[in-house]
Amino acid sequence: MQTLKVTSPFDGHLIKEIPMINTEQGNKMLETAYQIFNNRKLWLPKHLRISILEKTARIMSERIEELTKIAAEEGGKPYKDSKVEVLRAINGVKLAAEHTGQMRGTEIPMGMTKASEGRLAFTVKEPIGVVFSISAFNHPLNLTVHQTVPAIAAGAPVIIKPASTTPLSCINFVNILYEAGLPKEYCQVAVCKSSTAEKLVTDKRVNYMSFIGSAKIGWYLASKLSPGTRYALEHGGVAPVIVQPDADTEKAIPELVKGGFYHAGQVCVSVQKIFVHKDILKVFRDKFTAEVKKLKTGNPLKEDTDVGPIIIKEEIDRVENWVKEAEENGGKILCGGKRISEKLYEPTVILNPSDKAKVSNEEVFGPVVCLYEYDNIDEAITRANSLPFAFQSAVYTKNIDIAMKCSRELRASAVMINDHTAFRVDWMPFGGWDDSGTGIGGIPYSMQEMTREKLTVIKSENL
Repeated sequence: MQTLKVTSPFDGHLIKEIPMINTEQGNKMLETAYQIFNNRKLWLPKHLRISILEKTARIMSERIEELTKIAAEEGGKPYKDSKVEVLRAINGVKLAAEHTGQMRGTEIPMGMTKASEGRLAFTVKEPIGVVFSISAFNHPLNLTVHQTVPAIAAGAPVIIKPASTTPLSCINFVNILYEAGLPKEYCQVAVCKSSTAEKLVTDKRVNYMSFIGSAKIGWYLASKLSPGTRYALEHGGVAPVIVQPDADTEKAIPELVKGGFYHAGQVCVSVQKIFVHKDILKVFRDKFTAEVKKLKTGNPLKEDTDVGPIIIKEEIDRVENWVKEAEENGGKILCGGKRISEKLYEPTVILNPSDKAKVSNEEVFGPVVCLYEYDNIDEAITRANSLPFAFQSAVYTKNIDIAMKCSRELRASAVMINDHTAFRVDWMPFGGWDDSGTGIGGIPYSMQEMTREKLTVIKSENL
């Protein structure tokens, strides 16, 4: 049996070695989920799903410290931020329980034409079928919740493949689901190679794919899915922010520092490109850089650490090369720009990198924020819209007309007014457009995506 060695992204120590499944074992998982879905007698009633989720949230609330340390150690997100993730995950489970009872169909009007007289029509919500989720490393617990709990709440059996770097939070959470009373057949963890996951997710028995991660892989898998399989893809972006001359920079700068360097920038909506009006650029850059220099980079298990490691060596190598390229092509390094250790990189701010530089055109996914000078709001919006990504964006201004102009004209799935791009609560719709993905996340929205609507029409002389 093959095993997966889970190591610390901070210092490389072995955390745990866990078994991996092969394709044959994965097929057994898939067949189990498929048989559960096709036997309506085995479907879990709503009240039981609600009870299981409520108990899951209670168990998690009793183990916050344990869940926090598991996530921080395997994923490298600082302790204080991992604790916030755990609290969000608990709230996500509660949200699913609350919304389970609200999932219902609608009455379809009849009698609107002669041909539709004497009929009653209504829809009901049914689980979509087998859900296969492929998760990412950067929120190992909360993403597991977002990719399993909506399926469970909707009554759909789910198989989840966690990221190979961070499987422990996922396994631990699913064990909590079992402890809360969920039949094991309803949620299974597939720790496996990517090639095995591809064979499983493209099987015709899969009705829905939830994918969070690389755009290249996500769109590739979507192209291979069986006919009729629905999917949601959550990729990344460059999270553009526009700062107007009238912005309250005293409030904006700490938020943008947090939004840019939270989890070392390894978040799909991390602040990456900040367009600052020329009239305030000098003051803004000096204050912003001063705040970034205060960030403490180091061991994610220490409570005072602000920025932890980059998840794998290949990624820190890439970030380092991109920063060097930006500097060589005219970008000015205001702070950072150096590797601290094998996995730690200094929080870095680059002023006016070339529009041709990789940091200006692609998602950095590292602790790097770029500042760009602009002259007028139309220019800023045009530059913010110049890439094929469309995820969360932001503008800081006290002018309601400018705020609404940005809300209308920024090509983004969400526009934050006087807030950073990494803001999110789990009951709001969340997801990218264009190269950034498709489908809608957020607990209640994912629950709807993982259902199908069935129509019943009754014809009767008494109607």
